[in-house]
Order: sequence, then C-alpha cells, then structure tokens
Amino acid sequence: MNGAESNGAEFPGEDAAEAAILRLSEGRRSIDPSEPARALATDADWQRLLPLVRRAAIRLALAGRLVIYRKGKPVDPADFRGVYRLGLPGAQGAGNSAEVRPVQE
Repeated sequence: MNGAESNGAEFPGEDAAEAAILRLSEGRRSIDPSEPARALATDADWQRLLPLVRRAAIRLALAGRLVIYRKGKPVDPADFRGVYRLGLPGAQGAGNSAEVRPVQE
C-alpha cells in the first residue's frame, strides 16, 4: 500500500509507517502507537492513521523487527486486542532500569 486518498487527504503508505515506528523506537524501551501516527499526520487528524500504524507494526513484528507489548508482556502479533505499545526486540526487559543511576553530589 503506497498511500490512498481519503476525504481529499493523502494517506502515507505502510512503508512510511514502518519507518516512523522504527525511527521513534530507536533508543527507547517502548512507544505508544499514537507517536508514529502523529509523526505521519499532515493535519490534526492523526487518529485516522492508527489502523495504518497497527498494520505496519504487525508486519514488523511478524518479520521479527518489532515486539508488540500488552500490559508489559510480548503478545502474538496475529492475535492481540486493546491498548498496546511497540518496542524493538531486546529493548524492554532486564537491564534497562538498571542503567538509571542516582545523581551523586
């Protein structure tokens, strides 16, 4: 899918959505799916891009390039519902919280 017209507005393609997801996930434990939708939106109506982001996230997860989390646990990309977050493989889990060190005075 390379982009389609809807109400006169150009929809970005799934490749653009995948790129936005991967770019925003870099160096972070996880992201909210609204972040790539907002980054791709050319107007204030970013919610209409959430289905596109979800499809792109599923494609990336099935390819092993992304993990979809629900309640902090990885889920099957072919079968999940509700609120979810996106992260790069290995980004969520052990080691990330241990990197935070208290400020020494």
